[in-house]
Amino acid sequence: MAVQPIRLFGDPILRTKAAPVVDFDKELRTLVTDLTDTMREAPGSGLAAPQIGVGLRVFAWWVDGELGHLVNPELELSDEIQDGPEGCLSIPGLEFDCERAMRAIARGMNMLGDPVVIEGSGLLARALQHETDHLDGVLFLDRLDRETRKRAMKAIRETDWGGTPPVVKTSPHETFGLGL
Repeated sequence: MAVQPIRLFGDPILRTKAAPVVDFDKELRTLVTDLTDTMREAPGSGLAAPQIGVGLRVFAWWVDGELGHLVNPELELSDEIQDGPEGCLSIPGLEFDCERAMRAIARGMNMLGDPVVIEGSGLLARALQHETDHLDGVLFLDRLDRETRKRAMKAIRETDWGGTPPVVKTSPHETFGLGL
């Protein structure tokens, strides 16, 4: 098991757009394993590479007993909206209602470079959108309405981790100059 430290709100890599994966090699497979192990240990429903300090477009998910990963995802979203609680391993212990598309189709590749299409609704659709947002430097806080965002920021400031500067750690993975 290769559990990695999860970067917390305030770490600059969480606001940096991740680079597309171009090498489908052993290092990518190790990254997917580390994402999966870290996510399950946390536990969480998803974890994106920037959350462990790697600026590449990769994430893992674990929803309703289904475990998976996606490399270089692109989303197609339904017009139908769901509104419900959402949290983030980089914003631990806090949850706020957030609007998302009810259904999502994610196209990308697996760690071997094979094409993959994932179709999900409800929680899986939410996870696919949340993790793809991480790859674009977007946090779910950015999707909250103004009043809820204000409450969220106040709650973050009141946490034991929210008022301190982030500890920036070096990634154990090759970041190709994109990690901190």
